[in-house]
Amino acid sequence: MRLSRYFLPVLKETPAEAQIVSHRLMLRAGMIKQMSAGIYAWLPLGFKMLRKIENIVHEEQIRAGHIPVLMPTLQSADLWRESGRYDGYGEEMLRMQDRQGRDMLFSPTAEEMFTDTFRSYVKSYKDLPLTIYQIQWKFRDEIRPRFGVMRGREFLMKDGYNFDLTKEDALHAYNRHLVSYLRTYERMGLQAIPMRAESGPIGGDNTHEFLVLAETGESGVFYDSDITDLKFGDRAVDYDDVAQCEGVLEEFTSRYARTDDTHDQDEFEAQVPEERRREARGIEVGQIFYFGTKYSEPMGATVTDAEGNKVPVHMGSHGIGVSRLLGALIEANHDENGIIWPEGVTPFHVGIVNLKQGNAATDGVCEDLYKALTAKGLEPLYDDRNERAGGKFATMDLIGLPWRITVGPRGLKNGVVELTSRRTGESEELTPELAVARVAEIYAGL
Repeated sequence: MRLSRYFLPVLKETPAEAQIVSHRLMLRAGMIKQMSAGIYAWLPLGFKMLRKIENIVHEEQIRAGHIPVLMPTLQSADLWRESGRYDGYGEEMLRMQDRQGRDMLFSPTAEEMFTDTFRSYVKSYKDLPLTIYQIQWKFRDEIRPRFGVMRGREFLMKDGYNFDLTKEDALHAYNRHLVSYLRTYERMGLQAIPMRAESGPIGGDNTHEFLVLAETGESGVFYDSDITDLKFGDRAVDYDDVAQCEGVLEEFTSRYARTDDTHDQDEFEAQVPEERRREARGIEVGQIFYFGTKYSEPMGATVTDAEGNKVPVHMGSHGIGVSRLLGALIEANHDENGIIWPEGVTPFHVGIVNLKQGNAATDGVCEDLYKALTAKGLEPLYDDRNERAGGKFATMDLIGLPWRITVGPRGLKNGVVELTSRRTGESEELTPELAVARVAEIYAGL
């Protein structure tokens, strides 16, 4: 991709309405445009990041044995009346009628649609366990939408639903989701801590939220500092192994970690030594629930068991805020100059900056770098604009690509280009061939 042909409407000034870092930088980097309160258009760079995050979520869900589908954004109110949630959900639900006067709603969540789909086709315990999920747009009519994509009204969300014969099977699905979520967040360079939370309007007794620590987080959190030393890493997991998944749950949830909704100060002080007690703010990026037969009983989602009895299935729902994750990534990875994307999730792997556009030598080397990087399966962003060097560097710093290759006449006289890390600011001079090899090596294990 060449910047001279790309749509990247960067802003020099910060819009007055932007209150937090991620909102400011997403607007300035030309990633989003506000269309109305809490509703954003996703411009090329922002849309590309959404797809990067979405792909990682898909890969880890499929790795765990979960099956993707796609449901409509509009739902019939009749399904919600059947589950008993329609009248109690509140004003966050956007209600409407179609031209025949039928009550409809814009999906805030999709337990009813998935339960209805399940009951239409699955009749026997032999077809269980089953987990299906989607990544789809949701709408919740927040009374005060703010903080950009962190608390918007329209948002992209992964929501998955497990259907199991017994509570024990459903709790294994719960643990399986926790494992897959830990893998998902770490691949993005985030540490998302599972914390006991309240279930809210979705319901259920077992629920954990995943929170990324950040000063701008909407939730107060209390936790044992030992948790921040835990890493899932590249360990192999058999998602069918009940004991192994339960062991991961125990490892990551046995220490005290709660949101302010469920925090118990006496318990906190009793369980955690004073030197390890931490109080901070966190950004919620996902939540998992087990709620048993809350939806299957009123909606008649039953299967025939081995004895021939009709029994309601045990269910859970599991969400990841895909668009919210983008904001959380920026909150956790930025400096005064702009975004710093982790290598695991970046819109482009490396930027190429031509310091003297129109010079035969620099133009030729930049073209060769672009082709060589692309041939290795990498996505470079080539700044081939006829702009001053300072402006090109400022743009690269703002949009946050992890690595930059700078090509100038002075360096080429010595046969070298400059490879710079966005995170550390450190640079090294390499031949163009070695620079390509170095970048390829960095991304080889991701």
